[in-house]
Amino acid sequence: MMTTIIAKQKFPSPHPEIELSIITYLANGLKVKGLLAEPKDDEMYDGFLYLRGGIKNVGKVRPARIIQFASEGFIVFAPFYRGNQGGEGNEDFAGEDREDAFAAFQLLTQHRRVRKVHIFGFSRGGVMALLTGIRYPEAASIVTWGGVSDMSLTYGERKDLRRMMKRVIGGTPAKVPERYQSRTPLYELERLEPPVLIIHGRRDRNVSVEHAYRLENRLKALNKSVECWYFEQYTHYFPPAVNRQIVADLTLWMKKQND
Repeated sequence: MMTTIIAKQKFPSPHPEIELSIITYLANGLKVKGLLAEPKDDEMYDGFLYLRGGIKNVGKVRPARIIQFASEGFIVFAPFYRGNQGGEGNEDFAGEDREDAFAAFQLLTQHRRVRKVHIFGFSRGGVMALLTGIRYPEAASIVTWGGVSDMSLTYGERKDLRRMMKRVIGGTPAKVPERYQSRTPLYELERLEPPVLIIHGRRDRNVSVEHAYRLENRLKALNKSVECWYFEQYTHYFPPAVNRQIVADLTLWMKKQND
């Protein structure tokens, strides 16, 4: 399946060696936008699909974060998800908007300078990353950082999100369990092929470490390739210096996969 690129518009880059562009592409017939970061040369690179967390303006894609990953030697694409920053449609929290991630994966595989594509998900992007990895077994690796793995667990833990989740998903886990289950990759991990790296702070209150444990246990039960980096002292957000080191470490881990 080919992803159609509608437009590519240059975006100011704070990094002299990395070019940023806003890409408009088609996902299930909707015009969706995302941010592409490309090193300014003609070399081949691995692709890096960056799947953000949050919804709407909460957790939106930050150019500095995308450049951080690109400067580790990747061509990075970060979809904004439908309905954001001029895109058509509406986000529905890993329902139909997973198609935005699927089309973005294809967009990277079609890039003339991309060898293979890795998938990275932060927070709610963890679910998107796993669903994309299930859909595309050829993905080189998956990293989920502070990632959601069970949507019903998120509903139970996050009282502040329940109203939004009921509206977007169409009810509670008790009323529409199938809608929460379809957004929970734990039920489909038999089909997952790429190696997985789980990164999680044990003091995370936005996405509890229980999400990581459930994912780890399920992957191990299925004899899938999984590595876990747990951090005792950190929450959902890591101090800048630690964050930079983990970015360097996780991108090195990615590059070692499928060598």
